[in-house]
Amino acid sequence: MTRKTRRIIDLSVMLDPAAKEPSPPDIRYDRHESGAVQAAKLFGLAPSDFPESKAWANETVTLTTHTGTHVDAPWHYWPTSQGEPARTIDQLPLEWFYGDGVLLDFSDKPSGYEITVADLKAKLEEIQYTLKPYDIVLIRSDADKRLYEDNYFQSHAGMSAEGTRWLIDQGIKVMGTDGWGWDIPFGVQAADYKQNPRDGVLWAAHFVGREKEYCQIEKLANLDQLPRPYGFTVAVFPVKVKGASAGWARPVAIFEE
Repeated sequence: MTRKTRRIIDLSVMLDPAAKEPSPPDIRYDRHESGAVQAAKLFGLAPSDFPESKAWANETVTLTTHTGTHVDAPWHYWPTSQGEPARTIDQLPLEWFYGDGVLLDFSDKPSGYEITVADLKAKLEEIQYTLKPYDIVLIRSDADKRLYEDNYFQSHAGMSAEGTRWLIDQGIKVMGTDGWGWDIPFGVQAADYKQNPRDGVLWAAHFVGREKEYCQIEKLANLDQLPRPYGFTVAVFPVKVKGASAGWARPVAIFEE
């Protein structure tokens, strides 16, 4: 039996304390010598009982569930969704997170640009693709290339509330971005709100989750490496954190060669 040849592209950023996101991870590295000390205490031995006084390496990581590449659950947006208690990341069906991928490239748009329904329709017409329920839609802005720059979290094109609502109405349950957030950068939102305080300005795309249930992937990477805009599979299973508003993920795009 011949095994199919697959190309798998990593769509995640590195969990790295040097990343310029507002809540980078803190990582403590325990080397093999420290592991021997830990193991010796656990098992009533001496560190020298282990080969060259070395045992396991270990890391202690302190981070939020929204640090690095992750999937937001409906609970992140609001306590309720569609009039029911909003589901947490451990309550969502795994079937949502494995499906046909669709790449919509808005890397030509400037930071702070708000992607509209018209933009989505035009891009789909350009690539000659019609969305179907449970496709996983990926929005490219190339913000991942600025992960180590000071303005990283303010440097992406974001989705409008209307665009988000339209995607959900096409049957999309999981959508993602290589930006720090799904909406336009928060600094742009805040500046707009200060000049025109009104409902529906702050975090508008996220708040669509109050009325329609969906998940979004944030801080994707390497969308520029996808060789075509569709005809591939996305796997983006979130870590099952009890009662959490998000779960870390290592999404991949799978191409059958």
